[in-house]
Amino acid sequence: MTGVLVMGAGSVGCFIGGLTQLAGVPVHFVGRPRVLGALRKQGLRLTDQDGLDRRIPALDLRLHEEPPTSLRPDLVLLCVKSGATVEAAATLGLTLPLGTPVVSLQNGISNASAAREAAPQLHWHAGMVPFNVAEISPGHYHRGTGGALAAEGSAEDLALAAWQAALARSGMGLQLHADLAPVQWGKLLLNLNNPVNALSGLPLRDELLQRGYRRVLAALQQEALELLDAAHRPVAQLTPLPPRRLLMLLRMPTPLFRLAAARMLRIDAKARSSMADDLAQGRITEVDALCGEIVRLAHGLGRGAPLNQRMQALVQAWPKRRRPYSPAELLKAIGLS
Repeated sequence: MTGVLVMGAGSVGCFIGGLTQLAGVPVHFVGRPRVLGALRKQGLRLTDQDGLDRRIPALDLRLHEEPPTSLRPDLVLLCVKSGATVEAAATLGLTLPLGTPVVSLQNGISNASAAREAAPQLHWHAGMVPFNVAEISPGHYHRGTGGALAAEGSAEDLALAAWQAALARSGMGLQLHADLAPVQWGKLLLNLNNPVNALSGLPLRDELLQRGYRRVLAALQQEALELLDAAHRPVAQLTPLPPRRLLMLLRMPTPLFRLAAARMLRIDAKARSSMADDLAQGRITEVDALCGEIVRLAHGLGRGAPLNQRMQALVQAWPKRRRPYSPAELLKAIGLS
């Protein structure tokens, strides 16, 4: 590959873009001044739960506040938050050559579709990031959970195939799917833990080891699964257990859960949801792309999704509270006893 552009150099963009550059591919990072300033000063450090610890010196990073108009990348990775999708896509549409392939590596279901509407002249692919990336310190990004990337496409998409080969050199898998929607819904179900984790104020592993928080997550997932069934939307299995059996696991007493969920709990102490970082730094969260997506699915069926709607409201009301919820408080706040 002659070059990759990362549009949205946040936690995910810096980690995946950094791995791509470590594989020998020139990468251009477009991001916010705060992130770019840290990268210019500290360089980029990537670590993970499996012992990865690599650095890219600041002088070797190609950093931009806007996409360079002269750039002709083989592939673009869209990694902005969901609320910035349309603006970022429109900017790319004005900057990139006709037909440039772009992979949306964003949470939720609708980002690739929204981006395609904003810039139909580009070639859009939905994508999915299964793992958690946290910003440990300025310029240092840590992957705390595992899994392979996924994207909509095939080996006949030359840019995707080349990126797949590059990622493999860095130890990262990329799976290509003709239809990514079931995978995206499967990931969204798991991502319903993001607001639970953010409101708990705890690292992911500590949160999952408290049954009250797991009961909240199971209730959100069950509500979503019932709506997905009613809408005849297939859901991919992204954990060792099918989604409905996962509900049973989450509701187990903690001593049994700890034993039965050993693989799920392979999360290091540094892992937390990106939504937790957003709340801590006063940024707009992606709760509308998660719980809000379930609410919209329900409305399309002429039904409601009260639990996900209440969770969405709790996250949006966080600036007035700014105090973590205990398990009992969160159960009560979404209407569970």
